[in-house]
Amino acid sequence: MQLGIYIDQNRCMGCFACVVACKDWHDVPAGPASWIRLKTMEKGKFPYLFVAFLPTTCFHCENPACVSVCPAEAITKREEDGIVIVDREACLGKDDCGMCLDACPYDAPQFGAEEDARMQKCDLCIDRWAEGKKPICVSSCPVQALDAGPIDELRAQYGDVRETVGFIYSEPLVPSITFKPKKDDKNLGGQKIEVMPSAKNGG
Repeated sequence: MQLGIYIDQNRCMGCFACVVACKDWHDVPAGPASWIRLKTMEKGKFPYLFVAFLPTTCFHCENPACVSVCPAEAITKREEDGIVIVDREACLGKDDCGMCLDACPYDAPQFGAEEDARMQKCDLCIDRWAEGKKPICVSSCPVQALDAGPIDELRAQYGDVRETVGFIYSEPLVPSITFKPKKDDKNLGGQKIEVMPSAKNGG
């Protein structure tokens, strides 16, 4: 079995609830390390604008690049559920290595601000799965833009869409992800934003 993630880009409103909940649940200190990040994509010219948000985390690839490049064998992929985990004690640290971050196209490996920081990353909340609960990012999303579970089941339920705005699917790595992309009218550059009469008149 391979666990994976579903992201509905139409629902995501960029509220950062998933980011805050993840840091709180995993006791990630304030600073540069964040196991889930939020990308914002904007384009178009007024009144035709397009804005989309994309939560990005570790996508627990079928063939994770971070595993194959780690010289300390500190990163492994669990056989029972496909979750990619890191042994921070075995990690050589960013100052001496950092090869995992260079290899990952999704910037999943994270490093804190401390000297010679050891790698940390999303583990898809393995502690919550053990209790029959979904990851904290899924549970904390106020608009139900996220889901997690066996990737085959997610694709059967939501569809098998592997690319969206702000994300390029890596065929060699096979990230465990599926999307509901936010549609963009490529001819207009985005959705038309109507201006209220009072705004037009400066009121």
